[in-house]
Amino acid sequence: MPTLTDWQQDSYFQQFSFAKEADYSIFVKHAGDTNNPALLLIHGFPTSSYDWQPIWQSLSAQFHVITLDMIGFGLSDKPTQFHYSFAAQANLIEQILASLKITNVHILSHDYGNTVTQELLARQQLNQPNYRILSTVLLNGGIFPEVIHPILIQRLLLSPLGFLVAKRMGFKAFKRNFDTICTINISESELQKHWQLIKHHQGERVFHKLIQYMKERKVNRDRWVNALIDNPTPMRFINGLDDPISGQDMLERYETLIDTPDTISLHDIGHYPQLEAPSLVLKHAMAFWQRHQIIG
Repeated sequence: MPTLTDWQQDSYFQQFSFAKEADYSIFVKHAGDTNNPALLLIHGFPTSSYDWQPIWQSLSAQFHVITLDMIGFGLSDKPTQFHYSFAAQANLIEQILASLKITNVHILSHDYGNTVTQELLARQQLNQPNYRILSTVLLNGGIFPEVIHPILIQRLLLSPLGFLVAKRMGFKAFKRNFDTICTINISESELQKHWQLIKHHQGERVFHKLIQYMKERKVNRDRWVNALIDNPTPMRFINGLDDPISGQDMLERYETLIDTPDTISLHDIGHYPQLEAPSLVLKHAMAFWQRHQIIG
């Protein structure tokens, strides 16, 4: 398996501005022919863009692939005095797309990244951005807050004692929680890499701030759910059914609310399909893009 040093090839750090905040350093990585369709990969919580490593090479053969560690994640800055929000992450992504002069983009997202995608879609439907999202593939994530089943650590981080829970969290607890949400366990050596990225800049200190996204999803539920319901562009939901947080209930809700839903059920797969079954994610994502003539 590649090292974290390998993953940092073709990457760079860039300063980006946040409204009423300082400028912060953000990890950005892209690869592939810039003449190919642009594909943006948006990671989930609490991990980073390294989630996409198992499928990166295959995707970069077909696309100009772009990813980032959102603020508070991975190798990017993790300020403790920062108002973390989906709007802030969407603003960051818009700045990255502008810096790369990308005006048309496809999205593949997971978990927390799905809600960032929903915010970007909501803005597109209001004709706000200077780019167009041409298609979307969503992996497991809490796109409908009414059917999310948070696990114990999420509930603890959301509690008034969340900052203490975050401070005391170590690798053993991280691995235990990962094993709970994944049906196919990720190797300890790979989980150590994910934990190393979390620990970078003492990222566990902001867990209790980042986790507030679960409340934000409820407050903005109509905006973000309607962004999916009213999305006129091709969209596929690939769901690991054994995910205890956002598995079969999430898939069924999607199929109830979305007109002519395009869904893929992954049996015996949990919350991280791109890590548990990368070949299946590639198979079903590539089939979607080929069907819509996005790639050959």
